[in-house]
Amino acid sequence: MSFTEPYDPVTGEGSDVIPRKEIKIEEFGTLHIPADMYEENGWVQILAQEKSYKNLLENHLHQRATPQLVREIDRQFFLLRIKYDFEFWAIATVTIKDKMTSVDIPFLLNKSQRKLLKLFEQQRRAGKPIRVILLKSRQWGGSTLTQIYMAWIQLVHKHQWNSVIAAHHKDSSLNIKAMYTKLLDNYPAWILNSPLKFKPFERTQNVYYIPQVSARVTIGSAEKPNSVRGSDIAMAHFSEVALYEDTPKKRTADLIASICSSIPMVPYSVIVMESTAQGVGDYFHTEYTNAKDGKSDKMPLFIPWYDIEMYQTPVDDYKQLISSFTDYERYLWKLGATLEGIAWYRDMRKTYQMEQQMKSEFPSDDVEAFANSGERVFDAYAVERMRENVKKPVWLGELQSATHAITGEDALRELSFKEDTTGLLKIWEKPDTELNVSNRYIVSVDVCKGHTKSADWSVISVIDRYWTIYGGKPEVVASWRGRVDKDILAWKSAQIAMWYNEALLIFESNTYETSQGDTEYILDQIADSYENLYARQSPPSQIKEGDPARWGFHTNRTTKPIIINNQIQLVRDNAYIEREKEALDEHDTYVVTEKGYEAKDGCHDDLLMSRAIGLYISGSIDPPKLVNKIVIRHKKPVSEASF
Repeated sequence: MSFTEPYDPVTGEGSDVIPRKEIKIEEFGTLHIPADMYEENGWVQILAQEKSYKNLLENHLHQRATPQLVREIDRQFFLLRIKYDFEFWAIATVTIKDKMTSVDIPFLLNKSQRKLLKLFEQQRRAGKPIRVILLKSRQWGGSTLTQIYMAWIQLVHKHQWNSVIAAHHKDSSLNIKAMYTKLLDNYPAWILNSPLKFKPFERTQNVYYIPQVSARVTIGSAEKPNSVRGSDIAMAHFSEVALYEDTPKKRTADLIASICSSIPMVPYSVIVMESTAQGVGDYFHTEYTNAKDGKSDKMPLFIPWYDIEMYQTPVDDYKQLISSFTDYERYLWKLGATLEGIAWYRDMRKTYQMEQQMKSEFPSDDVEAFANSGERVFDAYAVERMRENVKKPVWLGELQSATHAITGEDALRELSFKEDTTGLLKIWEKPDTELNVSNRYIVSVDVCKGHTKSADWSVISVIDRYWTIYGGKPEVVASWRGRVDKDILAWKSAQIAMWYNEALLIFESNTYETSQGDTEYILDQIADSYENLYARQSPPSQIKEGDPARWGFHTNRTTKPIIINNQIQLVRDNAYIEREKEALDEHDTYVVTEKGYEAKDGCHDDLLMSRAIGLYISGSIDPPKLVNKIVIRHKKPVSEASF
């Protein structure tokens, strides 16, 4: 629908939110009423046939069409229509304050609000619970539409249908409540036979009551989560979720779960989360991503700037504008932006020093919205492109030896894979035992520094380099993530490397070298039983003193930027195949801080670091080759240049 096409919610003309049926009534002219209103009500069908209230009264009810009876038929038609037609109910009964003029006006939905309404109505009309997560750009009335839609359910459809409004702080919640108050103050009294007013509920300070429909509205905030916890709730509106602050004693996930758990999965129940983007890795970003991936009960919606009617500038010379398009402006055209919209964007862009600031305020797609609201390391579009290769693992389970030993040389004897849905080893491709390829597999290990829930995980990544022989890409074919003792992890890593045709085994050695006790000798023990173990060369000063090569890759202020910059290039060029969604999620939440490269607060980087180390070493050693024997043993440690 273009911005110039007519839209009239009174007649229903121009609405594409729900299916509509055209009828003609002498008293009104042509109406486009909801199709299900027509199909479910025989007297509406008769009215459409008779084409007037007068004919309905005289031909079917056999009564003289007095003004009083005509008004009563009109009243019944109105009351029936508002149950089916939210757009009509909004324009006919709801008063809001215009943000531009501060004048009270009827609620006429704009194009973006109709997109959100369409999502609500698809679920309601299908008899499903209404569940939506809304990513907003600038103010176009998404929160307004959400709250007024919930009011429609409370005032028109349901009795004793309680709701919660929870914003990031109290003032925002009260602003939403003030909008509801204005609606009630101006609601036609005849619809529910009396004027509507919020009344305090019993002795509470944040719960309000609408007596005519026996509904409570609880007002709260993430600042005081206990104020919105309760039972017997049917609808919840969570506003600006990305701004909810997490603390050790107050977590966004816990607050939302405590409210949503009491909302039944029934028709007309509502859960809406809406927010502008505040970077990646937070609760809102995770929930939106899950919804986008089909792993949530919520339906995602993003409204780009070019769908908002006010962002248009008249164009005097269309040919000149088109001929001067930048690559990004061509992208906007492909997305659906009008020429007037692109002209507006070009003018507005001049008011920002940095392109990132413009894209943060006026994102064109949901990737851009999150990408430009934080100091991320990896390009958002490059990470998104790599998600095309993500798929569920083919096998889950663990490796075991013939003796079931988990440490020592016996742990490497006669290995077999045992499928187990609770296992931590994800496998996309098992070891190739048919083709004889040297230097094919790399197993890289990132070691956790503790066993607490907040600590990083230990990760074992298996990278297959076979297709690089033919100019292809290395590929992640297996991944293990968990928390076990460091000696058990070391032997488990050796098991996986042994199983993958005695792969080159690379440990990130920091934890083994800095831990107290005898953990620094664990890698020496592994080396006695497993020969293809990666070692780095000691610094020149230590080599002169006869210090031997040291096992593993050491991540420090010198080496970390090198492997991360290599990973940035690989992701940018889509130069390796990543199968695991969680690994790409970590790329999305990896940021630059004053300390350097690190995971965003509350996030992890263990999968990323394991991949980054393995892929960096992959580019510094001999390429794989077809050979005459399947098992290749390196009698000497594979070394890297000294850092």
